[in-house]
Amino acid sequence: MSLRSVVISMILILGVFAFTANKNPNLEEVDSLRKIKQSSFKKGEFLRYDVSYGFFDAAQATLKVEPSSKEINGRKTMHIVGKGKSTGTLRWFFKVDDRYETYIDEEAILPWKFVRHVREGGYKLDRNIDFNHYSNEATVFEKDTKNYAVKPNSQDLLSAFYYARTLDLQGAKVGQEFVINTFFDMEMYPLKIKFLGKEEIETKLGEFKCLKFRPMVEKGRVFKEEEDMTLWISDDENKVPIRLKADLLVGAIKMDLIEFKNLCEPLNKIDD
Repeated sequence: MSLRSVVISMILILGVFAFTANKNPNLEEVDSLRKIKQSSFKKGEFLRYDVSYGFFDAAQATLKVEPSSKEINGRKTMHIVGKGKSTGTLRWFFKVDDRYETYIDEEAILPWKFVRHVREGGYKLDRNIDFNHYSNEATVFEKDTKNYAVKPNSQDLLSAFYYARTLDLQGAKVGQEFVINTFFDMEMYPLKIKFLGKEEIETKLGEFKCLKFRPMVEKGRVFKEEEDMTLWISDDENKVPIRLKADLLVGAIKMDLIEFKNLCEPLNKIDD
């Protein structure tokens, strides 16, 4: 199993160029897009995670919402950057430097542009995607340029994480499933998570009240079973991922929150 597969799986849950900010005259009027009111994240938010593979520290991952808006196609967007970098001994023989970026509409919480810059060992990938949510199309820029049909309100890998935080997760019933249509690697991917209940977990940052979810993953390529991943998010308005654990075909990974800044609300931490 390659670390690239592990990184992709993590980003699906969390869980990366150039652009023009001119208005596209082919787009329809702005009021045809949905409007989502949310108070789970804001400009300036920063999250840092430690990623371990078995007993070894393997990587660090960060997610940052840039402090200022960017205008794309006449719409204000949040520019979000996700980075993954190998650490410790792993970096000496398998260097990972991944960067993912998304520009999500501030009102519709939909991506207009997505950037994937991957450097993992000898593997390299540079891929940009432009979304047109009026015509439900995605244009992929790599070696060639190609258009794809997407489902209404489709997300990219990174924007899916932020859209999920706008959902009413605290009101979920045990066993309830949430599905987010995601466009990834030139095809639609239904990202599905199932609510398992509430749980308190202990981390380096302290003890937190959490909502526990089971993301449904693809069996066979990286994971033994569809239910080999578990996610804990803060049981508060932020809905920040606190911990992710996954059993792989070979070994297991754990990702823990170790730093956060500029959240909308205080995390639901249990006082000592």
